[in-house]
Amino acid sequence: MDLQARKIEFIREFLTIQSEDIVLRLEKLLKSEQSKIESEILKPFSMDEFNDRINKSMLDSKAGKLTENEDLLAETQKWH
Repeated sequence: MDLQARKIEFIREFLTIQSEDIVLRLEKLLKSEQSKIESEILKPFSMDEFNDRINKSMLDSKAGKLTENEDLLAETQKWH
């Protein structure tokens, strides 16, 4: 089952819930999980992490480990 189908099935199941307590708990869980994801995504790098990434990128560049812009765009088009 793909993600879209799972979401639709979840919504159908959610709509059958008669308990306000369960709805409240699901709301809190959803907000909590979204908050965790956002904090992980937006977590800033330390200066050491930032410099390590720059150094790794420079080494990759010198070693020819690059992806051309056109190749990356072509690859992402396959994701749809």
